[in-house]
Amino acid sequence: MKILVSHPTLNANSKNFINGLIEGKILFKIMTAIAIFPSSLLFKLGNNSKLKDLKRRRLDKSWQEFTMSNSFYEFGRLFSSKLNLDFLNKHEKGIFCVDKVYCHHDKSVAKSLEEFKNNGLEAVYCYEDGALETFRAAKKVGLRCMYDLPIGYWKSARSLMQYEYDKNPDWSQTLTGFQDSEFKLNKKNEELKLADVIFVASSFTKKTLEEYSGTLAKIKVIPYGFPEVTVKKIYEPLENRKLKVLFVGGLSQRKGLSYLFDAVSQLTDQVLLTVVGNKAVEECTALNEALEIHNWIPSLSHDEVLVCMREHDVFVFPSLFEGFGLVITEAMSQGVPVITTDRTAGPDIITHDKDGWIVDAASVTAIKNILDKILKNPEQLEIVGSAAQKKAATRPWSVYGEEMVAAITAIDFNTLTK
Repeated sequence: MKILVSHPTLNANSKNFINGLIEGKILFKIMTAIAIFPSSLLFKLGNNSKLKDLKRRRLDKSWQEFTMSNSFYEFGRLFSSKLNLDFLNKHEKGIFCVDKVYCHHDKSVAKSLEEFKNNGLEAVYCYEDGALETFRAAKKVGLRCMYDLPIGYWKSARSLMQYEYDKNPDWSQTLTGFQDSEFKLNKKNEELKLADVIFVASSFTKKTLEEYSGTLAKIKVIPYGFPEVTVKKIYEPLENRKLKVLFVGGLSQRKGLSYLFDAVSQLTDQVLLTVVGNKAVEECTALNEALEIHNWIPSLSHDEVLVCMREHDVFVFPSLFEGFGLVITEAMSQGVPVITTDRTAGPDIITHDKDGWIVDAASVTAIKNILDKILKNPEQLEIVGSAAQKKAATRPWSVYGEEMVAAITAIDFNTLTK
């Protein structure tokens, strides 16, 4: 089978999937918005301090023969963001908003499929919000459609967040996930309907699809990989100091922040909390008051985040709705034990009380109980943290790529039914 992968921005999971396809010799083409290779003019322009972000789009030279790009709208999005021209990036409306980037990319891929089919293409692999036109065109020419849902189903998200909106009105301003139009939501539904097989990275994401009002294709759960384990954490005794707790992520109530703040407030003499992330909104009194109390770092580079993780005792990720949660695997790879909820990939990659802790979402008591347990038995930090790092070493990103390829090549599309 030969597969075309379509992804406008190529994140960590899509890149490692592509590596697996190349290793398995089943990649036909990569179609993305911006593709920058070491020998290109764009890469050289990245040496300019004002254009250094271009190098973040660097792709491996070995990918060049497979890669096609259509960059106009994505360049527009990047530069209008840099110039603070917010009206150009306005959700669903701005000419360079992320929705337009995905839409134009999707149409560009769709136009190429008939020619690609004649040259040996057999299937397309697309991601949420960028698959509809590609899938429609694929069906017309007899190509198989594989769909990746990286975040949970929108209807489930709205249901859970509406409950949270009503329960914690002081934090409701940070719940910005109600902005999608009916048109966009219907597109998401249509993408799911056209898929011949659906890939998700967590059992929680699969569970959210139970709210889809129709029959879906087979859903395959394959968790993402862990970053490479390169540094062994040094565990400092918890003597004459506070427990150093860390959160990294977007600062919104979707991440369960109020529950973390409330849990820590009950242990203020024993716990020191650091929060790393950008605010979802500026004007949320509850969030701003909490950040004044704790150590807040608005932004760190990826490498700085990993260092910051190693400097803390425990990582808490109390998300209320998460397709996976890459910060979980990042923390574990650094030897930092993780407390996370049952609405993340935690249950798929953590064995409770052995290499991390799984707690009920939206529960102050659940978080506090684990922190209390650690404070009473601080030797658990090294025991659980070391076990977490060992688990990370057994599942590098390459394993994710291998498992994806194995799952795809094992599919008998002739027997798939909806």
